[in-house]
Amino acid sequence: MSPSFLSSTFSFFIVLLYLGVFQISYGAQQSTYIVHMAKSQMPSSFDQHCLWYESSLRSVSESAELLYTYNNAINGFSTRLTPQEADSLMTHPGVISVLPEKRYELDTTRSSQFLGLDVHNAGLFPETTGASSDIVIGVLDSGVWPESKSFSDEGYGPVPSTWKGECEAGTNFTASLCNRKLVGARFFVRGNEATSGPVDESIESRSPRDDTGHGTHTSSTAAGSVVEGASLLGFANGTARGVASRARVAVYKVCWRYGGCSSSDILAGIDKAIEDNVNILSISLSNVAVDYYGDEIAIGAFSAMERGIFVSCSAGNRGPSPFSVRNVAPWITTVGAGTIDRDFRALVVLGNGKNYTGASLFKGDALPPKLLSFVYAGNASNNDTGNLCYPETLIPEKVKGKIVMCEDGGNSRIHKGEVVKAAGGLGMIVANTADDGEELQAVAYLSMAATVGQKAGDIIRNYVLTDPNPTATIVIQGTVVNVQPSPVLAAFSSRGPNRVTPNILKPDLIAPGVNILAGWTGAISPTGLDSDTRRVDFNILSGTSMSCPHVSGLAALLMSVHPRWSPAAIRSALMTTAYKTYKDGKQIIDIATVTPSTPFGYGAGHVSPMMATNPGLIYDLTTEDYLDFLCAMDYTSSDIEIVSRRSYTCDPSKTYSVADLNYPSFAVYVNRAGAYKYTRTVTSVGGVGTYSVKVTSEETTAVKIVVEPAVLNFKKVNEKKSYVVTFTVDLSKPSGFTSFGSIEWSDGKHVVSSPLTVYWNY
Repeated sequence: MSPSFLSSTFSFFIVLLYLGVFQISYGAQQSTYIVHMAKSQMPSSFDQHCLWYESSLRSVSESAELLYTYNNAINGFSTRLTPQEADSLMTHPGVISVLPEKRYELDTTRSSQFLGLDVHNAGLFPETTGASSDIVIGVLDSGVWPESKSFSDEGYGPVPSTWKGECEAGTNFTASLCNRKLVGARFFVRGNEATSGPVDESIESRSPRDDTGHGTHTSSTAAGSVVEGASLLGFANGTARGVASRARVAVYKVCWRYGGCSSSDILAGIDKAIEDNVNILSISLSNVAVDYYGDEIAIGAFSAMERGIFVSCSAGNRGPSPFSVRNVAPWITTVGAGTIDRDFRALVVLGNGKNYTGASLFKGDALPPKLLSFVYAGNASNNDTGNLCYPETLIPEKVKGKIVMCEDGGNSRIHKGEVVKAAGGLGMIVANTADDGEELQAVAYLSMAATVGQKAGDIIRNYVLTDPNPTATIVIQGTVVNVQPSPVLAAFSSRGPNRVTPNILKPDLIAPGVNILAGWTGAISPTGLDSDTRRVDFNILSGTSMSCPHVSGLAALLMSVHPRWSPAAIRSALMTTAYKTYKDGKQIIDIATVTPSTPFGYGAGHVSPMMATNPGLIYDLTTEDYLDFLCAMDYTSSDIEIVSRRSYTCDPSKTYSVADLNYPSFAVYVNRAGAYKYTRTVTSVGGVGTYSVKVTSEETTAVKIVVEPAVLNFKKVNEKKSYVVTFTVDLSKPSGFTSFGSIEWSDGKHVVSSPLTVYWNY
């Protein structure tokens, strides 16, 4: 697995993760800045905010231009300035902050069936009624391939009257390409062009058209129409459908093939999506955040949440490292990735008679019906890193006609296969590293190749290095379903604890994100390689980019059943009904280590759509709750105004606590002596009933947990009851020690489960 992405497709989006990209202008270095303004401080001499913004900018630069003026996501604008001009603007009245722009990373025939969303359960969701088809899912990504069958509007009624968006024309894209399914398409490129130069329209569409496939894949995963006979080169053959297949789709292209995803463009996309009146925002993008007032996705998501828009974001692809989870703001639903019960198997056969199962999506001629000479890339290279199969590092005379073993890491597996083929190799075996463990991501290789897990890789490496005459072959076995155990936590899925707010558990949950089939672009091949001339209607990808739209679609389904629920209520229903164990009671496996996973990996567990429709109790949150949370973070009034777009002063007479945010999970960060108290309030949405609590903890000696009261009696629907959880911890435990468990409320019909984590850090 490459450091940033899980498919060679993502290589188009590799960007430099630093604050701003500089260019020379009039002898000074300029970069893009996002300027947050205090709306309440606009002088009365201005009747429009944009005029005030323009005047403020002119006070420091006569030549600078506004890239965007934001009206919904934030109060402010983006522009190009020198560092000196940015510092000067910061002193201007009404300016709260001047933040350098960031770059964000772009982080299904079987998955819907795996989630239980098949014909047998169709009655639980009003898929054929106006309730679901009136919901619009907005997807911020790399655009859309409108000709995909996943965006067919056959059988759809008129576009909802609540929809305010439009179809924006551009290169290779006309307004007529939108329809009753794809109700909107816009593109945002000013930030990208300001740093990377004008889009080369001969190789990339300056329009909503998706030239990379990622956006088409995510949007069709969330809400693609039903397509029979879908497959990738014959793999995963079946009926493809998005999770909320009757929902409408609106795309906001903020990511570009050459340039990545600029925060100024992302903010502009969120700003317009709010104005367009989307119901769901699906954002498979991420970057490292050290606070919420410096994270543009978190800031834009706050404004969306206020308007009742559910925001789902990817957790990131930096697992299995701890503290790697991204998009951690509590008003965002953060989604990690798990597998489904389908593999694409390839058998590696060695000359010593041993066979090992790997994965491959290679479609082509089989190898000769005999074992072939087998060579380790590191022994057939002119480079110290030859084992990684970098371009032009293999010696053709040593690999021609042979099977070559390459190590994962550095470049993508797809590129390794291209290198082996170019050097004359007939096949390739790629061995996982410890980070990937036994995870088997399938790749549509151009030549015969297979990926194997770390354990098999170690054995195969030992064989090829020690046998005097090593031989091997690869046999493609195709699609296999009902694979167990499933799901397992993906190795790449980013893990907690939450680096920004350790007392809020992230990710929130996991959903299908490995080997997911969904719609694809007609602009490039399934591998994205220039040498690959194949074109497909569907592709198979892995990443939290794929799990995020699954939850976006589920949120749309829940919204159709419970239209009055807030985004927090929907997240609560998904979290408290998620499952953490298999049918045999054993914990979900972490495939990186093939050991039981923990809430730092799976959050509340794996989504269970059928259970989420009737959760019994919900943990709800309001905008004021989140503002109090920011006060508990010791944010200044200016910090809070950046996030919330309002002047808000924390009450000095009030004691604020992060532990009191009404979140459906518990995370205790032990850094002092004494008891830790968490207050929660639940709302009955399942009718009258008496709920009793059950507490589980794997470390009963390290932490004592008391819940008061232990019984909650609800006499009417929507009644609220509060309880307090007290954690008393053993301070003799070393820093880094962890304990996991759960708090469950049950009335005999519903089980409302919250994960708990205790992390010692001195």
